[in-house]
Amino acid sequence: MILCTTLAIGLALIFLLIIICDTTCHTVSMMLVANSCLTEFIFGSIMLSSAIFTFQNDLQKTQYQDSLCIIRGYLGYVVTFLQNYSYLLQATYRYITVIYSNRLSWQTVRFQIKLISSMWIFGILCPIPYLINNKIIYDINNQICQMSFQLSFLTIYNIFIVYIIPILMIILVYFALFQHVQKMNRLHPSINTLNRIQGELKIVRQIIILILGIIAIGFPYVLFVFWSFFTNLPKYYFRITNIFVDVSLVFVMIIMFEYTEPLQTSLIDTNILILNSNV
Repeated sequence: MILCTTLAIGLALIFLLIIICDTTCHTVSMMLVANSCLTEFIFGSIMLSSAIFTFQNDLQKTQYQDSLCIIRGYLGYVVTFLQNYSYLLQATYRYITVIYSNRLSWQTVRFQIKLISSMWIFGILCPIPYLINNKIIYDINNQICQMSFQLSFLTIYNIFIVYIIPILMIILVYFALFQHVQKMNRLHPSINTLNRIQGELKIVRQIIILILGIIAIGFPYVLFVFWSFFTNLPKYYFRITNIFVDVSLVFVMIIMFEYTEPLQTSLIDTNILILNSNV
C-alpha cells in the first residue's frame, strides 16, 4: 500500500509539473486533466498517510486513534468524490465542444474554472453528514477511521453520490456523443467536422475505460458494501479494500498518461532536450 500510493503520488506530481511548465499544455482540456491529477495527488497522499499510520500501529502492536484519524477518513470521502467527478467534467467538456460548439462561453477557462470550483465545494460538503452523525469511527482491527459498512441511508447515499451518479452520467455523455456521430454520418458533414467529433468521442470512450478500470479494481470495496447488507463481514475487510484502492491509483495514473497525448508529447520532448544537452 505504501509503495503503490508513493508511486501514484510521484506520477501525479510529474504530470502536474509537466502541465504547469509546458505552455503547449495550457489549454482548457489540459486544465481539466490537471484537476484530475491534483485530486489523484491528494487522494494518494491521504491513502499514504493512512497506510503509514496502520503500518506503525501494526509494528508497535498498538491500537489507538490519533488526532488526524477522523480527518483522514473524511478527506478520503471528499477526494473520492472529487476524483470521479473530475472525470465527469472532462467528459462534459467534450460533450459541450461537440453538441454546443457555438456556445463559446461554455468552453472558456473562466466557465470551466467555475465548474471545477463548484465540484470542489460540493465535494467538501457532501461527506459532512458522516461527521455530523459521527459515522466515521475508528476500526481497531483495520487500524483506520471509516464509515462502517452496513445497510443505512448514509451508506446508500455515499454509493450513489460518489460512484453511481458520476459513472452513469459519463456513460450517458458517451452515448449522446455516439448518437450524434451516427446522425452526422447520415448528414454527410465535412471530413474535418466528422474527424473532430470522432476524436472527442474517442476521448470520452477513453475516460469510460478509465472509470471502468477503477470499478473493476475497486470491486472488492463494492462487494463488501453489499455483503454488509446481508451478513457480517470478514475481520480485515477494510485492509483488503484499501489494498485494491491503492493499487488502482497506480493504474489510474498510467492509464491517464496513456490516454493523454499532450503529456506523452511533452515528456518525449523533455527527454530529447535532456539527451541533446548531455551530448
